[in-house]
Amino acid sequence: MANREQIKKNAVAQAKKKQSPKEYFKGIKLEMSKVVWPTKKELGSFTAVVIGTCAFFALGFWLIDTGVLATLKAVLGINLI
Repeated sequence: MANREQIKKNAVAQAKKKQSPKEYFKGIKLEMSKVVWPTKKELGSFTAVVIGTCAFFALGFWLIDTGVLATLKAVLGINLI
């Protein structure tokens, strides 16, 4: 238990420690080198999933909006020219 507390204290102390801009950007470069970037094929499939999901929800919201509008027109007796 004491080990976890010590690790937490060390992490807090390092977070509070001021860094020079050079050290900050070195850290960013180091972290970016750890990133596992998607392949072209994965990126294409992820993009297709996002576009498909957006289209699905857009269609769903449009249908709900159209239904609510039709219901309000029927209940309130509104006729548009």
